Amino acid sequence: MKHRADLAFRIVALSTLVFALITLAALVFDVVADGAGRLSWQFLTSLASRKPEEAGIYHALAGSIWVILLTGALAMPLGVAAAVYLEEYGTRSRAARFIEINIANLAAVPSIIYGLLGLGVFVRVMGMGRSVMAGACTLALLALPVVILSTREALRTVPSTIREGSYALGATKWQTIWHQVLPMAMPGILTGLILSLSRAIGETAPLITIGALTYIPFAPDSVWSPFTVLPIQVFNWVSRPQSAFKENAAAGILVLMALLLAMNAIAVFLRDRLQRQGRS
Repeated sequence: MKHRADLAFRIVALSTLVFALITLAALVFDVVADGAGRLSWQFLTSLASRKPEEAGIYHALAGSIWVILLTGALAMPLGVAAAVYLEEYGTRSRAARFIEINIANLAAVPSIIYGLLGLGVFVRVMGMGRSVMAGACTLALLALPVVILSTREALRTVPSTIREGSYALGATKWQTIWHQVLPMAMPGILTGLILSLSRAIGETAPLITIGALTYIPFAPDSVWSPFTVLPIQVFNWVSRPQSAFKENAAAGILVLMALLLAMNAIAVFLRDRLQRQGRS
């Protein structure tokens, strides 16, 4: 009886996996069929236009790269520092447990809430306006809970004998963390950064809330420039009635997928390289 239940569970799980993969493959095939013919160097290097055959993705691609690089630069040091404090220096007090619970809850907060927070704090109170910096700060808040949680899990995987051996050789607590613990935990930290930035690069609601433009005829040239990103540009094209803009939207989705895969590939390469260095 127990064997039959186990077999039935495996069949259900496998069927669910196959169904999900088939659905994903169908969606990808549909996007490729609609947008592959529109991809060209001219499409990648042209700016926005009201004529679908002349419209390009360069402004949105540049905006996405600016925003995601700045988001990673803000979220990683802040998230790692917070995780190190909570895991290595924090006590098991009620305040510490309260902070931990709230960080875990923040990971499930809808992204539109972060957009409203960014609008109130970064755009209005801090006067950043509708700039790349405001968008990156908003997405960094969205990414921080995942970075903190994954970093804490990575720090816990470091054996306590590493710390004890470092202390025995006369190293201070900070020297032990900086030279021993963080290098060994870095693969897990990068995994969390990959997950958080993969979510951030596809977000639209928070950026629209803070005032990212749906139509912009130029690419950002500094962190204080107005901007748009690939998901917003795709949304703008999809909302147009002309069928040619639908092809542009499909091509934009392909560019977004390529950027996401390239970003993840770089992070995975760095993670695997650090893992090999740690083993050697």
